[in-house]
Amino acid sequence: MKTESLRHTKQHGSWPNMNVRRWLNLKKGADDFHSVNVASDRSERRKSCSDDGRYAVVPEELSDEWLIDDDSKQEKSDLSMFVGTWNVGGNCPHKGLDVSDWLTTSSPADIYVIGFQEIVPLNAGNVLGTENKSPAVKWLSLIHQALNTTTPELPLNYSPTTPVDHHHQIKSRASFSDLLSLEDEFGQQEYQQYFNNGSNPSTNSDAKQNPGFCLVASKQMVGIFLCVFIRQDLRHHVSNLKISCVGRGIMGYLGNKGSVSVSMTLHRTTFCFVCTHLASGEKEGDEFRRNSDVMEILKKTRFSRSFRTLGRPIPPQNILGHEKIIWLGDLNYRLSSTSDDIHELLQRNDWQALLEKDQLRLEQKAGRIFEEWEEGKIYFAPTYKYITNSHRYVAHTPTTKQKRRTPAWCDRILWKGEGLKQKSYVRGESKFSDHRPVSSIFSVQLTLPNKLRNLMDSDIVKPLVLPVCLNKTKSCIESINRFPNS
Repeated sequence: MKTESLRHTKQHGSWPNMNVRRWLNLKKGADDFHSVNVASDRSERRKSCSDDGRYAVVPEELSDEWLIDDDSKQEKSDLSMFVGTWNVGGNCPHKGLDVSDWLTTSSPADIYVIGFQEIVPLNAGNVLGTENKSPAVKWLSLIHQALNTTTPELPLNYSPTTPVDHHHQIKSRASFSDLLSLEDEFGQQEYQQYFNNGSNPSTNSDAKQNPGFCLVASKQMVGIFLCVFIRQDLRHHVSNLKISCVGRGIMGYLGNKGSVSVSMTLHRTTFCFVCTHLASGEKEGDEFRRNSDVMEILKKTRFSRSFRTLGRPIPPQNILGHEKIIWLGDLNYRLSSTSDDIHELLQRNDWQALLEKDQLRLEQKAGRIFEEWEEGKIYFAPTYKYITNSHRYVAHTPTTKQKRRTPAWCDRILWKGEGLKQKSYVRGESKFSDHRPVSSIFSVQLTLPNKLRNLMDSDIVKPLVLPVCLNKTKSCIESINRFPNS
């Protein structure tokens, strides 16, 4: 009996450890603290296999010619992508808050990737307690209204972890059934009412100016919130949606700091969007804690494994496996300099001299972090830290009760991958938070399927071809002597 008790303790851990893990909702193993779709340890499907003398012959119709697209036959297309990040300082948006200035571009982008930090105050109740989704719903409503000025608001019972196009994507792509773990689902009526955004025949001119945007996916982890909107007519070309969260806050695990990542495929191109809130602090050596956060996020972010489908590559399981990666958020890197030196440069608006002291650039240059990642040239003032509802930095107000903070470019957007070209990199001027929002416009080169592949993927041809292929496979199997005489 004593031996069995010891064996149980070794396998499951001590009683205090078990209860602490249960209280903090922590998992055991290498994939700890990934909120959704932790990848299981399964090997990839092989092109051929044999088992105990049984084997199958795949006919020409399903050979590798059909499974792998010829690069020479693939077409390219350029889309526009808006990326925005904003630490809102725990402030809940009020109904009169206008985000259109932040989101407005000379012409509507095709994809909007928007990340927030501190959408709720980072107190013990929000970090350890039940997740407060109310601010996320309000932010989604404001964004939805800004992108779709002629469409109604989001419903109050909307869950920010729900993919808006869930019903249609499952219907058109069978593999979507296991893509996202969701807490709630939209009803079909609500989906049709709020997110079809179908153009009204009487408003065709408006539709040309604003094609309409729908929410692809969104996810909240404590104060970090990431959402992706896409042009309405592109939604059926999105596949392999997956989400992964990594906590890097209290004890190195909780969600007050860390990342929320979205993986998706648009046509044949894989994207990964990583929204992060890294370790704070401006003491000497704090930059190494931020470096550690980045390395752990790259290491621990895992997207659930998908089996290969006809004509499509297996989606990446980690961040760096994607073709196009955007890293956005409050990276919290500060300026390495004396206070007096910085204030003098701030007075002269000498941003380039200040940027030479920027910790992120210094760490990149030293090869300690974000190697081979790119960031655009910065021509705007430091985005942190302001007195709320003011254009004055906290550092310029010695009588303020707030902690003195040296101004810095905490809020950043980086990218990695070919076919991404940055068109702009600017900051907004909203006084809603102690941070200023930052945004960037990218030109994105996509790989489109060749016309023959597009035809094979269509709902018209597929039902006609697949039964023929399967029948031929069956006849091949039946005609082969699986156990030849020795």
